[in-house]
Amino acid sequence: MIYLDSAATTPIRRKVLETMWPYLTEEFGNASSHHDKGEAARRALDEARATVAKALGARSSDIVFTSGGTESDNLAIKGIALAKPRGRHIVTSEIEHPAVLESCDYLQRHHGFRITYLPVDGCGVVDASDVEAALSEHTTLVSVMYANNEVGTVQDISGIAEVTGRFRVPLHTDAVQAMGALDCNVAKLGVDALSISGHKLGAPKGVGALYVRGRFPLEAIVHGGGQEFGRRSGTENVAGAVGLAAALSLRPSVEESTQLARRAESFIAKVLSDVPNAVLTGHRTRRLPGIASFCFPGTSGESVLLQLEESGITCSSGSACAAGNDAPSPVLTAMGISAEIAQTAVRFSFGVETGEDELISVAESVVGAVASVRGLATR
Repeated sequence: MIYLDSAATTPIRRKVLETMWPYLTEEFGNASSHHDKGEAARRALDEARATVAKALGARSSDIVFTSGGTESDNLAIKGIALAKPRGRHIVTSEIEHPAVLESCDYLQRHHGFRITYLPVDGCGVVDASDVEAALSEHTTLVSVMYANNEVGTVQDISGIAEVTGRFRVPLHTDAVQAMGALDCNVAKLGVDALSISGHKLGAPKGVGALYVRGRFPLEAIVHGGGQEFGRRSGTENVAGAVGLAAALSLRPSVEESTQLARRAESFIAKVLSDVPNAVLTGHRTRRLPGIASFCFPGTSGESVLLQLEESGITCSSGSACAAGNDAPSPVLTAMGISAEIAQTAVRFSFGVETGEDELISVAESVVGAVASVRGLATR
């Protein structure tokens, strides 16, 4: 099997599992307990927090461990908006992750916030000038995803931060897809809050983190014993935090990411060359190196997936967060792609472990799969 659905999830890396193992077995203590087992767990949690903070160029006290990217987004959006809001207005984009969009919808329905949804161009890019035009003295928060999980387009977050900084409006970015491939130093980006998730990086599902600049009040959305500096209650997932920290320490080097980008470019070029009428979605160059998403007019994306699966290739028709929903992708339609064409989308996502020969083989299989589906459609 060739696995090309890393944007949905990645396998746990062996080194990560080995690092976690003691905290799943003999070092099982509760990090809030004041005895030897508890103190050992606390030290491991503190070390993991320091590692995550270092990866983001942040302070340890600015890191909140969560259950994953969805909770991190919820805590950022709701937590900042409800703490000490400046007005009740949030600016976000039309192509955000559902965790952001649904959090905004909740604030609108239950707390009277007004939401501005920024448009994107045909490549999925948010224009910083549109951000500026949307801001006012009543704007509470801006949230724009760093890199899109469906098409891989990378936003100019530092450019957007320059705008929000002049207006003194907090900026949050969902960096769940970006963390394994891009520089997520929060000082360089200029963001005030940033979300990450472990299972996109080779850590287990069920752990993530939120960076929030220390000076920002944050209203907790999970209440209880006051763990995580009072920002997220609940017994800490020590093994998960340790695994997330280990995964961050194993991120690809700049050289590995550059090589991955070259392999991806060759794969994209071959598909566009050999599959008639294939359309690459997302920005041609400002994109994550490990995501290549196409529309194949005259097919059904699900039918192409089934053909590829028969060839031992695992990929997806879009975001795993929309599983079971056969509606066209809101991301693609926001980019101006018709609903009919959007339903032909297939996303390939991979990491540095995917070899060039494998991608060539996949491209050849795509040619056959699309031809087969189109042939059936014309009978």
